[in-house]
Formats: sequence, structure tokens, C-alpha cells
Amino acid sequence: MTQWTTSDMPSQKGRSAVITGTGGLGLEDALELARTGGEVILAGRNPQKGAEAVARIQSEVPSAKVRFEQVDLASLKSIADFAARLKGQRESLDLLINNAAVMTPPKRQATSDGFELQLGTNYLGHFALSAHLMPLLRKGTDARVVTLSSVAARAGVIDFDDLHATRSYQPMRAYGQSKLACLLFAFELQRRSEANRWGVTSIAAHPGISRTDLLHNAPGRWSASGMMRTFMWFLFQPASQGALPTLFAATSPEAKAGAYYGPDKLSEMRGHPTLAKVPQRAEDRTAANRLWRVSEELTQVAFQ
Repeated sequence: MTQWTTSDMPSQKGRSAVITGTGGLGLEDALELARTGGEVILAGRNPQKGAEAVARIQSEVPSAKVRFEQVDLASLKSIADFAARLKGQRESLDLLINNAAVMTPPKRQATSDGFELQLGTNYLGHFALSAHLMPLLRKGTDARVVTLSSVAARAGVIDFDDLHATRSYQPMRAYGQSKLACLLFAFELQRRSEANRWGVTSIAAHPGISRTDLLHNAPGRWSASGMMRTFMWFLFQPASQGALPTLFAATSPEAKAGAYYGPDKLSEMRGHPTLAKVPQRAEDRTAANRLWRVSEELTQVAFQ
């Protein structure tokens, strides 16, 4: 794994992937999977951004098999509709990258289903999407689900008594909870896949601190964090570098089922892919099992 880069990626010819998120890390993931011959479906909320992402990939990889599909991860109906369309179009799927995220909106917002926006989009939306697509993944070849967490998961706490922050909303606390939930989910999915012989590998990854638009989108370009992102850009590694742990987890024969990958330098803030340190709360199997049951109830989906 030493100094692993995209030049180490195996051919993706004959493989298919769904990636959530059309900019930043999602775009970098899609570009490299397309460059190595994979079929890529970029899934996102905004058709214009989706079209721009597809055009960018096709400009760099004229032979790319890439297209956009609309899905709003803040809407369970939109997720179900997207999955239904996909099931009508294809027989199998080899890779799902749960990448899209929203970060620290200053005021509490809710999804169309009433979930706190960050938990609903970053975690519950991807939980529902993974469940809906599991029948296709089970028919895939060396099928993998890669779920993105964050260094913010280190401070994350699952508040089962106020999961949706209705009593008290702190933006970073809610973001940390959502990313810890993603990590608990990735590990629990691997355990359940093994127990039920689904034949699908679940791996978690995080990008370190990367130069994406995440801090511009929700907190706003002129928020303290947005201005830090704008004017202290050199503190953030390029998105193409931040995408490496995800691409390693998604494609490398060396990637281990149920593992967690992140950058190898500066306390996992930047660098090349390596095994990441797992926060102690992410190893709590009782919490993972409880979160899974709660998530099934909230999203009304089941893994089969």
C-alpha cells in the first residue's frame, strides 16, 4: 500500500459503479473509475451540476461510460425512485460509493422526512440507498460498498435520546454524529453481510482534510469555516489526493473487508491511503446494532 496512487488501480473494465455526489471527491472518484474503464453512474440532486460533471469526465476521458441520475438523499421517496429506475435498467451492480454529504449548516434544517439534515443526508439517506441497491449488489462481481466517514467522527457521539437534534442543535456535533453513524454502519454492514452470506464487502474510508466545496455549500462562503477554506486553501490537500483512500477501498485487491482507510500523514489529514485509526465509539457493536434497528424503523427499508 506504500504511496498508493491511481496508477496502481486495476482495470475496471466490465465493472459498474454508483457514486453519490457530483463534485469534489465524487467527481474525482468517477473520473478515475472511468479512466480505468469502469461504467459510472453519478447520482446527485442537481441536474446541471451532474451534466457539468459528466462533461468534465468526457472531456478528459472521451471513451468514458458515464452518466448522471438524479437523486435527493434528503428524500426517502427520491432514493426509492432512483433505486427502482436502476433495477429496471440493469441486472447487477459492482460498486456503491456512499460519498455525498452536507456539512454544518448554521441553523438546524430537516429533510423532507423530518430527519436532521446532516444525519438524514449523510447517513440515513445512504443507509436507505444501500438497502435498496443490495439486490443488485448481491448479483455483482466482487461487489463492494464504500462508505465515507470523516476525521470529525473522532468526536462524534450517537445521541439516541435526541438523534435529530430537536432539543439542542450544534452544527459540528450533528456533523460528527452523522459521520460516526456512517462508520458504525460500514462495520455493521460487513458483519451482517458475512452472517447472511450476501457476498458484498463493506469498507469505510475518509479523505482527511480536502479542498472540496463542502465548507462553501452549507456553512456558506463567508462563514468562518468557508473563509478558511477560501483563503487558507493550502491547508487542504487537493480533492484528487483526498479521493485516494476511497479509490483504494473501492478497487484495490489489497483492501480488506470491514477495514477503514484514510491518509497516512499529519494525523490522517493528508497523504496516501493507509489503515485509519478507528475511533473507540465506532467499535461499539451494541451501539451499531441499535443504530441499525433505529435506521430500519426510520427509513422503512430492510436489507435483503
